[in-house]
Amino acid sequence: MTRQALKHALSLQLAIIYTRYLVGGAFVFASLIKIKGHRFTQMDGTVAGHNPGYFFEMMYQSGLYWQFLGWAQLTAGLLLLTQRYALLGALVYVPIIANIFVITISYDFAGTPVITGLMLLAGLLLLAWDWNRLRVVLNQPAVPETTSPLFERRLWEVVGAALFVFTAGYRTLTDAYNMLLWFAVCVLIGAAGLLLAWRQHRAGAQ
Repeated sequence: MTRQALKHALSLQLAIIYTRYLVGGAFVFASLIKIKGHRFTQMDGTVAGHNPGYFFEMMYQSGLYWQFLGWAQLTAGLLLLTQRYALLGALVYVPIIANIFVITISYDFAGTPVITGLMLLAGLLLLAWDWNRLRVVLNQPAVPETTSPLFERRLWEVVGAALFVFTAGYRTLTDAYNMLLWFAVCVLIGAAGLLLAWRQHRAGAQ
C-alpha cells in the first residue's frame, strides 16, 4: 500500500488526530506544575546518589531550568493539540520525550520506560505521517499528499482547543489533581468531537 493510500485510510487519520491529542494533552498536563514552580512528583531517595528521587530534586531545585522544561512541554503540547501546527509540535515533542525516555531507562523507574517508550514511538509515528514535508531536511523535495475532507475539518482544532483549555485550567487551579477525573473529562471531550465528526461525515455523504 502506498503512502497516499494510507493517508486516505479513515482509521489511520483518526489514529493520528487522537495520538496528537493524547501525547499533546499529556505534555500540557505535566507542564503546568513545573511552570508554577512545584515538584512534579514526590519520590523517595532525595539524598545524593544514583536514584531518580535525587535526580528530580536537583532539577526542581534549579528553578529556572525546571520552569523552562515546563514551558517547553506546554509549547509542544499546545502545538500538537491545535492539529494545524501539529508538525511543528511533533518536532518539538520528539527531542523532549526522547530525553525523558533515556532518563527513565537510566534510573530504576520500574515500568515507566514502557510508557515513555510508547510516547516516543507515538512521536516518531507523527513525524512519519508528515515525512512528505520533512524530506527537505535530507535535501529532497517535499512531496504533496492529500487527505480526506474529514481529516481537514476545523472541528478537530476546536476539540483540541477544548482539551487545552480544560487541561491547562484544571492544572492551573489545583495542585491536588485527580488523574482519573482529568482523563475521564478528556475522553468525553474527544468522544464528543468524534461523534460530531461522524455526523458531519454522514451528512456530507448523503
